[in-house]
Amino acid sequence: MDTETMVRTFVEYVEERGHRRISGSTLLPPPGDPVLFTTSGMHPLTPHLEGRPHPLGRRLVNVQRCLRTTDLEEVGDATHLTVFEMLGTWSLGDYEGPRSLDWGYRLLTEGLGVDPGMLYATVYAGDDRTGPDTASLEVWQELGVPVELTVEDNWWSNGPVGPCGPDSEIFLWSGDTPPRSTPTRDDRWVEVWNHVMMRHRRLENGSLVPLPQRNVDTGLGLERLASLLQGKSSVFECDVFDPWRRIVPALWPLDEPSLRLAYDHLRSAVVVLGDGVRPGNTGRGYVLRRLLRRVLTVLWRDDPSRSLGDLPDELVSHTLHHCRQTGDPREVRRVLLEEERRFHHLLIRGRHLLARPRFQGPLSDEDFRYLHDTHGLPRELVTSLREE
Repeated sequence: MDTETMVRTFVEYVEERGHRRISGSTLLPPPGDPVLFTTSGMHPLTPHLEGRPHPLGRRLVNVQRCLRTTDLEEVGDATHLTVFEMLGTWSLGDYEGPRSLDWGYRLLTEGLGVDPGMLYATVYAGDDRTGPDTASLEVWQELGVPVELTVEDNWWSNGPVGPCGPDSEIFLWSGDTPPRSTPTRDDRWVEVWNHVMMRHRRLENGSLVPLPQRNVDTGLGLERLASLLQGKSSVFECDVFDPWRRIVPALWPLDEPSLRLAYDHLRSAVVVLGDGVRPGNTGRGYVLRRLLRRVLTVLWRDDPSRSLGDLPDELVSHTLHHCRQTGDPREVRRVLLEEERRFHHLLIRGRHLLARPRFQGPLSDEDFRYLHDTHGLPRELVTSLREE
């Protein structure tokens, strides 16, 4: 089953149960949201989770592309990507967690063909503030799915203040042996779907107060699910990356970790550009610039002649099409090459500056500030150049 079929199966299943599909595409959060990029499907829905009526009703579904810079250093393992798609459902004060979990189980097993014996669930065990999530526990026990109780791993929050609540996570076995152990003890159990019973608001003093309505917020990572259902060992082997795996290794003979970084960061950069962001020294622009510079550093490590201009139009067009973006591939390539030239000139200037006697010894914070403020050399780039 390819990812397009998975998305269609997911959306149709929940639409049959009264959910209305909402637009959920751009990486740019709504005005007033403090985050740089949309990190989950709930971002545009925060006012409605806190009680404001939604024009499409109380049962919603969407497909939301997300970007998480917090996972940047983990990119390259089997499950993490910088830009990914999240399938989400919401109950805004309508049904509660047990119904959501029952539907989730049946969608996975009946709709997507997952073997029930390959599933494991985790449930909130409770602490001194809130009791255990017995309702979710009972659902899994009735369905015959093994359950592990945890505290910190099954409490969801969107930050130090704001909506929060217990969650129940569904894991799928990825090992080549029969399932064993539990999700917290064996990382071959891969989390695919989180169901949050969003009932509380955490205040600045850490106390919890009830939300005006009891919500359910779920999120299922598409690429992660696809890799598991397609029998692949990592997200980079699912069908989303087929053209990247076919083309990039022939262009640039890199080791596997470097290839994965190139796949992820270049694909993410194309998506960010497709949403209208341009490279810059602050905010969203700097995230984009950092992604591209990390790729170029890897490419030029062994061969300075490599260029983003080597990428065929096919890869840019495929990525924009997959993410339902209407940007011009030629404009995306133009920006990529312009940023490459900028970084190349910056490296030349940086090496020249760091060759001065002043910078031969250990660098102080004042040195780093001078190099950044006067010459535009970020601290991490200076550190990288000194390690050459």
